Amino acid sequence: MDRIKVSDFDYELPQELIAQAPLKDRDRSRMLVLRRGTATREHTYFYRLADYLDPGDLLVLNNTRVIPARLLGRRAGAEAGGAAEILLLHRLDDSRWEAMVRPGRRLKPGARVVFDGGLETLIEAYAGGGKRVVRLSSEKPLEEVLAQVGRVPLPPYIRAPLEDPSLYQTIYAAEDGSVAAPTAGFHFTPAVFDALAEKQIRHTFITLHIGPGTFQPVKVEDIREHRMHREYYHISAATARLINETRQQGHRVVAVGTTACRVLETAAAAEGRTGAAGPLPPVDQAGWTGLFIYPGYRFKAVDALLTNFHLPRSTLLMLVSAFAGHEPVLAAYREAVAMRYRFYSFGDCMLIL
Repeated sequence: MDRIKVSDFDYELPQELIAQAPLKDRDRSRMLVLRRGTATREHTYFYRLADYLDPGDLLVLNNTRVIPARLLGRRAGAEAGGAAEILLLHRLDDSRWEAMVRPGRRLKPGARVVFDGGLETLIEAYAGGGKRVVRLSSEKPLEEVLAQVGRVPLPPYIRAPLEDPSLYQTIYAAEDGSVAAPTAGFHFTPAVFDALAEKQIRHTFITLHIGPGTFQPVKVEDIREHRMHREYYHISAATARLINETRQQGHRVVAVGTTACRVLETAAAAEGRTGAAGPLPPVDQAGWTGLFIYPGYRFKAVDALLTNFHLPRSTLLMLVSAFAGHEPVLAAYREAVAMRYRFYSFGDCMLIL
């Protein structure tokens, strides 16, 4: 295979089309429907999602919850007073986390950072990739003080803080652990779930805790040389059985977002399958996935995909291009730009069938 250039996944996007806040009515976002077999496109609204699915289809959603992981404080000790920032990534035990820190050159093992609310952090060790292992301590329960002191991290293209941090959560968020939201799920409302249930379209949940790598650009020209950030996932035996049952009955498995897609494809490959779709292992699976999906990948578990519009040159756009075809996806993006769709986390969405 010829090399796949990162520049092949570029497109022009006017800055004013980057949505800075969600719509008041989440399910009123626009939805571009792209059909893979014909590359035909249709424009509608998300509240009509059930009209495009069939009874027996199964939606798989990521129920991760964004934690108040961004901590702004001051350095203590010999360099007392200097500003410091810690972004919690993954909990290691009751008090220790893997984290990103700024300024990295100042926050070496042994350094301390203090925050409001009596929270203190000790930098314990390097963790590779510029990360650190940090230990949090407080007289209050850590969950309580983090809720008071921490901020929900927002993508770098969201310029203003949100007045209500819950706007950067799905309505079904349940499992704490992400530093970014599974944004394809932002469009769901109770009314949409009711419409799906009325048509006998089911849904289930998996978990993938999203890390900051989702916003990191691909820095190599040949994308096959890129290495994905690893993220923790869980898929229950009950969900695996439901997915298998759906496929066996001839219905579609619809991944809600690229995160759900990556979890399902990771689970499908758990026994080394490389051919046509087969059943998922009907057991609880938990672990870390660094699966990188780009054009040429053969999908094993996902039949349809709901996704937002993604950053140029991003691994997310590469996944979508693998699913629906490079040129059909970029043509859809160009049409979305021309029709003034809203882009990125708080923007509109695509349903790929």
